[in-house]
Amino acid sequence: QVQLVESGGGLVQAGDSLRLSCAASGLTARKYVMGWFRQFPGKDREFVAAKSWTGITTSYADSVKGRFTISRDNVKNMAYLQMNSLKPEDTAAYYCAAALLPSGVMTRAQEYGYWGQGTQVTVSS
Repeated sequence: QVQLVESGGGLVQAGDSLRLSCAASGLTARKYVMGWFRQFPGKDREFVAAKSWTGITTSYADSVKGRFTISRDNVKNMAYLQMNSLKPEDTAAYYCAAALLPSGVMTRAQEYGYWGQGTQVTVSS
């Protein structure tokens, strides 16, 4: 059974940094894209970043380019989202997601079949 577990959220001030982690299990020997999404209250989940299985392809939402960095460790089955220069408008629930995909990335939430439970990030001004 596939399970994704996020950690690392919290309350920070504007300009601070946070690193989110996502531990994946049940995907051993499978090739999958890892993505991060966020959800504001009353809104649909929006794409933040994704990295391909090979690590060659990475995609970011325009709103986080230059501030957020996605990485992954396929040996440890981990994905990370380093968030720098955080802004109050980054406040949201953050979710990691996975989809079986040997190459390339996907940016639409409906394309991902596996989701974590989410971790809250709150940025105060």
